[in-house]
Amino acid sequence: MRKTEVAVLGATGMIGQRFIQLLEKHPYFEISSLHASERSEGKKLGDVLKLKDYVFRSETLDMVIEQIDPKRISKTCEMAFSGLPSDIAKDYESSLASAGVPVFSNAASHRMRTDVPVLIPEVNAPHLDIIRTQPTYSDGGFIVTNPNCSATGLAIPLKAIDDEYGLEMVVVTTFQAVSGAGYPGVPSLDILGNVVPYIKNEEEKMEIEILKMLGRLEGGKIVPAEFAMLANCARVPVVDGHLESVTMTLREEPTLEELRRCLSGFRADPQRLRLPIAPRVPIIVRSEENRPQPLMDVNAGQPERARGMAVTVGRLRKTGRFYKMFILSHNTIRGGAGGSVSNAELAHSKRLLK
Repeated sequence: MRKTEVAVLGATGMIGQRFIQLLEKHPYFEISSLHASERSEGKKLGDVLKLKDYVFRSETLDMVIEQIDPKRISKTCEMAFSGLPSDIAKDYESSLASAGVPVFSNAASHRMRTDVPVLIPEVNAPHLDIIRTQPTYSDGGFIVTNPNCSATGLAIPLKAIDDEYGLEMVVVTTFQAVSGAGYPGVPSLDILGNVVPYIKNEEEKMEIEILKMLGRLEGGKIVPAEFAMLANCARVPVVDGHLESVTMTLREEPTLEELRRCLSGFRADPQRLRLPIAPRVPIIVRSEENRPQPLMDVNAGQPERARGMAVTVGRLRKTGRFYKMFILSHNTIRGGAGGSVSNAELAHSKRLLK
């Protein structure tokens, strides 16, 4: 099978390099070019390497980074993965879509457009159909975004629970890794031995994106979910892995054992379609009283290609009508580049790519 030639935008950043990691030896996609700002033009990937937990192939490290030029990219690549910062992603992504290039973006720039899905294939695969209403779709170009990294880890367990028991209220407090702030992250003197109880726009993104993703599709438009959604977000001195404390009320009142079975037995389109990066078990439920933990559980997921793509849930408890749990997800894999690659795999399976 011929592979789709893809470009990676933001190749010098953490998310961009996670894209490159996940696209090496991918069965559907082949990296054709790497792109970043003019400051990095002409450098090799090996000269600007930031990931410390993955060994790239020598031929990948030798790839030369090019300046972002949407017209040139549209002539040499069939698809683009965007790890660009949100403040510069909007125009580049729009230009690529206008030139007929499908764009799978990690940036927030287009998430609130009514014709752009905020997509997690396990959560809201039918929302992918709204790309057909984008003005560039007839020429082959469109934009699909994955959600905020903290919303991703939360949305998958909430989807399983909402389908089975119905959500009434969700309150989440996040403990977010420094890699979520990009490279080099938060200054060491601000984060070591500290917790920063503020991440700009993070709480607003979580509250809006969760309701959009768990909403229903009606007449080509997304009607947001109607349960109450409240978020508090903090940055903690952890490298990778967003831990989230969740309290919720449900329309029905399952036993804890029923709730465990609901979560651990959850499967969705990526598992049924056996998409390459999809974890066989998307939600792993731990029974230990002190799990999940970032050091132990951040890379959960099987097979090997899906490491970091599973969400881990633990400490399921019930107090009166309130259900409580902790959730952990890998913020730069499941909540970042892996989310976009999963979205592209779903689009590939639905024959939406050129």
